[in-house]
Amino acid sequence: MKPTDFAEYLTTFLTNWLTKQRNASPKTIHSYRDTFKLLLKYCQEREHISPERITMSTLTVELIKDFLSWLETERRCGISTRNQRLAAIHSFFRYVQAEEPAGLYHFQKVIAIPVKKVSKPVVEHLTPEAMKLILDQPDRNHPRGRRDLTLMSVLYDTGARVQELIDVKVGDVFLTLPHVIVLTGKGNKIRRVPLMKNTAFLLQSYLAENHLNSQHKRQYPLFTNRQHHPLTKEGVAYIWSGLAQLDTVNCSFLVIP
Repeated sequence: MKPTDFAEYLTTFLTNWLTKQRNASPKTIHSYRDTFKLLLKYCQEREHISPERITMSTLTVELIKDFLSWLETERRCGISTRNQRLAAIHSFFRYVQAEEPAGLYHFQKVIAIPVKKVSKPVVEHLTPEAMKLILDQPDRNHPRGRRDLTLMSVLYDTGARVQELIDVKVGDVFLTLPHVIVLTGKGNKIRRVPLMKNTAFLLQSYLAENHLNSQHKRQYPLFTNRQHHPLTKEGVAYIWSGLAQLDTVNCSFLVIP
């Protein structure tokens, strides 16, 4: 049996275009591959179309929408997962429309399938009084307590994600006026965040105490554990839970993305 156009396009999309043209990560490629494994499963089990019979014309807007509904109802996938699967399909159809302009109208109808809106959870936050209580907990007579106080002050002052915080290097801290810290977020997006005077003072003392002011230590992680290894997300959560007494402060808002 002659390979279908779908088989040819999908093979090239997964093995060539994503890797060589888009430089996609192995995680992204794996996720896209899983999407089409599920699509093949859906076509075979619910539409009674075997993989070798699937063509680009088979993948109508109606079939794709039914597949997305199947993911939610039968596979119990959440909206975010449903949207991830749709993003993979959109990417595939964008690739195909460039390779086969004759099917442009059909392909763009699939690309036009909208993602579903995900309701954003309400993020809890600490009041200034609760944060003051947290910052009063570290033992300032102990080096680890002074580290924890500095870490929590930076976290609160900058609104940084935990991953952003543990990625900070010594060289990302600038304590000459204006006081700023450089944070690297998702997609390697860099932003310079101003620091309040008190936080800058804590950082200045912390750097001096831990002998981190040397030029050759600029690439050292700013915050480390007892073994002088970079902190992990779990490590920051452990510090936080130790400082936030559950009978007085609700620390459940600490999101670790």
